[in-house]
Amino acid sequence: MRRCWAIAKKNVRIYYLKGPVLIFGILFPTFLFLAFAIGRNVPGESLVPGLIGMAVFFTASATTPAILPFETRTRTLERLLVAPLPLSALIGGDVLSALLYGILLSAIPIAISFGLLGASLVQPLAIIAAIVLSALCFALLGTLLSSPATDDPSSIMTLSNLVRLPLIFFSGVFVPVSQMPEWGQWLSRISPLTYTTELLRVAIGQQVRIGPWWCIVALIGFSAAFWAMSITLHRRNMSRRLAL
Repeated sequence: MRRCWAIAKKNVRIYYLKGPVLIFGILFPTFLFLAFAIGRNVPGESLVPGLIGMAVFFTASATTPAILPFETRTRTLERLLVAPLPLSALIGGDVLSALLYGILLSAIPIAISFGLLGASLVQPLAIIAAIVLSALCFALLGTLLSSPATDDPSSIMTLSNLVRLPLIFFSGVFVPVSQMPEWGQWLSRISPLTYTTELLRVAIGQQVRIGPWWCIVALIGFSAAFWAMSITLHRRNMSRRLAL
């Protein structure tokens, strides 16, 4: 844990203000949400799950895809691995920094939701579970997406958006899962973001299709799967990454 925390502190100082992280983690989802919300005659409270869910999704998954390509390019990755530092500690530190990034920046849409949009907080534990578990899950998803052996951050960010963008359109961000057609409801269950938005709807007292405990179990299951796949793929590709 001390090694993970040391890696996380290094990431906080170096990568939180990197251009790709700011663009794809903050600016891009902000304008995407505004393009959806402005001009639509919908109650402000109905926008809350999508606003918070999209913010956590993009912020928590924005830092981890950028870290390893940058460190491969600057030749600092070799120094970390000969520390000696286990690969699990290296990945764990990246995930921890992304987790903190997602949790901290989620405070902004939460303040907007309950301060300006007039949402009522009915289940505080549901919103805590949604933010923490989702930030962890999406940070691990970003780590998984950073596994290809490359020193080009833009290529990883492109891959990341090819995965992330389709997910938001069938995850209950813009349309609640309960209002989707039957095929859309089944499709939504393969996206971890679906369980985030459902938990957030529970938090503000809206009707949901998937129960809160199933959402919690699903987010934990996705996190475990992303962690296992990340460690496996990074271990397999590390020698090729170091040879770049």
